[in-house]
Amino acid sequence: MNTKQLFIAAIAMLALSACKQNQKKTAQPEINNEAKEEQHDGKKHGGDNSKTANDYMHRSSTEELIERFESPERDAYQQPEKVLAYLGDLSGNKIMDIGAGSGYFSIKLAEKGAHVIAADVSDEFQEIIKKRIEENEIENIELRKIPYDSPDLADAEVDKVLIVNTYHHIENRVDYFSKVKKGIKPNGELVVIDYFKKEIPVGPPANHKVDLETVKKELKEAGFTQLNVNVDLLQYQFIIRAK
Repeated sequence: MNTKQLFIAAIAMLALSACKQNQKKTAQPEINNEAKEEQHDGKKHGGDNSKTANDYMHRSSTEELIERFESPERDAYQQPEKVLAYLGDLSGNKIMDIGAGSGYFSIKLAEKGAHVIAADVSDEFQEIIKKRIEENEIENIELRKIPYDSPDLADAEVDKVLIVNTYHHIENRVDYFSKVKKGIKPNGELVVIDYFKKEIPVGPPANHKVDLETVKKELKEAGFTQLNVNVDLLQYQFIIRAK
């Protein structure tokens, strides 16, 4: 091999080495991105590849969900006493708690003197609330297993419907909340509490949340004409009182 050939071969080796180094550098962000973790109710989870909010939630067992729903970390951001004070005197009200889960709000509403319908699609969650009712001898909570596509309310059955951290789980929301509206008495209201659609330390990944303007639009399409929106009471959630 002559001098010219040796020079060309050396240049080729240097170019190949530089290309490999560049590939390593550009690949690194993808590895880091795949390793990023999302948080739900203050707890970390692996990277999200679930299609819906329901798929995402059901990556966790019922026991894990209950632990998060009833955790001090949730109390810290959910501020239940502040929320209940904001809703005013609930004594004597008949309230459906949609997506009651472990009974986090249902129990507290009952303690404030409301008659509560603890509604959920899950048999396991209904059984958990049943045990809490029995253990605490609570008389003003009734259980209602509901389907995914309906609140299963009779016309004008309740004074209020409360739905906390569950709006983003519901599909065909305009149709669903049209049914909710029919179930609320003429002077009653729907209260929606859900996460801001942005990266925050709690709740599902942002792509599973529903932004506030979309929620307002959907509720109006469902027949609600008066929307009172509060974005200041809670750090990570908005509140809508709809009539």
